[in-house]
Amino acid sequence: MTVQTTDAPGAKQTRVNWAHLAESYALVAALVVLFLVFGAILPQSFFTWPNVSTMLGSQAVLVFLSLALIVPLTSGDFDLSIAATLTISAMTIAVLNVRMDVPIGLAMVASLCVGAVIGAINAFFILFFRIPSLIVTLGTGTFINGIVLWMSKAATIGGIDFVLVEWVVATRFLGIPLAFYYALIMCLVIWYVFGFTAVGRRLLFVGRGREVARLSGISVDRVRFGALMCSAMIAALAGIVYAGTIGAADPNSGNTFLLPAFASAFLGATAITPGRFNPIGSLVAVYFIVIGITGLTMLGIQTFVQNLFYGGALVLAVALSQLARKREEQNLS
Repeated sequence: MTVQTTDAPGAKQTRVNWAHLAESYALVAALVVLFLVFGAILPQSFFTWPNVSTMLGSQAVLVFLSLALIVPLTSGDFDLSIAATLTISAMTIAVLNVRMDVPIGLAMVASLCVGAVIGAINAFFILFFRIPSLIVTLGTGTFINGIVLWMSKAATIGGIDFVLVEWVVATRFLGIPLAFYYALIMCLVIWYVFGFTAVGRRLLFVGRGREVARLSGISVDRVRFGALMCSAMIAALAGIVYAGTIGAADPNSGNTFLLPAFASAFLGATAITPGRFNPIGSLVAVYFIVIGITGLTMLGIQTFVQNLFYGGALVLAVALSQLARKREEQNLS
């Protein structure tokens, strides 16, 4: 909320910027309206707690991936390899645990290490050779997909230790799988880092203008390296949650998360803090899209509508995000 304070003789007046307030929470209001509309149309199936808990728990992977994306986006870099990192993280767990009988804990640590290696490789090529992040991460993502197909022999590997499944989806709190709470905790951590730490401020400064940030004494390359590493590590965590959600690893399904993650990240940049990639906005955007897709699916709409919804949401979100970003830059100047 933006509050403007004006001093008057003998009195202090506080004025609320209602336009900014409406813009900040428009997506939240749209989510509520969309939920109520589908609830009114499908009261027996959509407007039920089991359906709500399923939507909340089943999309934790997408929340993780959207959060992984907004970190490098804030510092001005793209990471198109996050979906492939998710896939290879899940596949690493499956291969080690199912085929090689490695304990699930060690397999999870190994998958996080794989994520760290991918982040370091992305950062090396982007920062040392000065190659655009879009090209590097597109290449590494494709390369990783090839490795996953080789590891899995292009087959789904099932039978992951049920302990992981139990700690991700089988155990519930208030009827909602624990995966949702893990995603919520990650969202709050990033919200705190972005809003209340020097690291978050440096990320924002670097993303808004690298030369200005460099002249201000900020180590731009170090900030970008940290953002790319953080992105890959969160994507690897998403892979662990994904493996725990389905109890298996699919060599192809991870890529289906890439477009929804981008749509959520850019749509989230139009909410809560318009013009900035922010975790709370991304969380709201994920469930706005999920409510739309779930409602349309329950109405019997054909599956191709999902692609229309995701693609349309991405284009509209990028346009709105750009408008909000330019206006914020004008306000700052």
